Amino acid sequence: MNDPRRIRYLEHRRTNFFSNWGITNWLILVNAVFFIVAFPIVLYFPETIKYVALQPVSFLSGKYLWTLLTSMFMHGGIFHLAINMFVLFSLGSLCEKIIGRKRYFWFYLFSGLIAGLFFVLLAFFFGASELGAAFFGASDSFAVGASGAIFAVAGLFMILTPKLKFTIIFFPFFSLPAYIMIPVVLLVTWLISLGAVSLGAGIGVGNTAHLGGFLCGAIFGIYLRRKYKRKTKMIAQYFSN
Repeated sequence: MNDPRRIRYLEHRRTNFFSNWGITNWLILVNAVFFIVAFPIVLYFPETIKYVALQPVSFLSGKYLWTLLTSMFMHGGIFHLAINMFVLFSLGSLCEKIIGRKRYFWFYLFSGLIAGLFFVLLAFFFGASELGAAFFGASDSFAVGASGAIFAVAGLFMILTPKLKFTIIFFPFFSLPAYIMIPVVLLVTWLISLGAVSLGAGIGVGNTAHLGGFLCGAIFGIYLRRKYKRKTKMIAQYFSN
């Protein structure tokens, strides 16, 4: 016969585990599972990419509308997934503690959708020419990845914690305050991809999605600073050293 005290202990432990597992961890898990399931299918059946990746011309034609969401959880390879999930874990865990789990969850999803729409509209209206496609992406290109939502989190930090030191993953001994590092990374990434395109070696960076996510995060940060002046001021001061 089971000991009632042991049963209560195990139930408490199980509840504690799931309740303490942050939204960021769940997002990373969903990204990983989606990649494990979808990537082999796309790899062996390339035509299925249209069902998970976001393509401006298809989306604006009313086709595969769900890809605005699924593209946020799909990645172009294991390296792409690993980099994005490492950055998401580094930034997201702190972000949900600052703004709250529920607000963080909806902010992440909404920002990712806005980032996707940014890519769709700019690619469709300005990506027809070779130069336009280099800057904004081509309307028939496909986009995947969580980086639009991740840049939104970074943009939020730039407003709420402008002096918080950020480090680039490939340069761990080099750090700058958020208000400098985030725009610099956004600009440098864009310039690198443009340089690669000019050399005939496009690397498929979703710069417009990054920009859309960044702007979404910055705007939300400004909103929070105006609505919660005292709290956001305390947060900025806490991370100023």
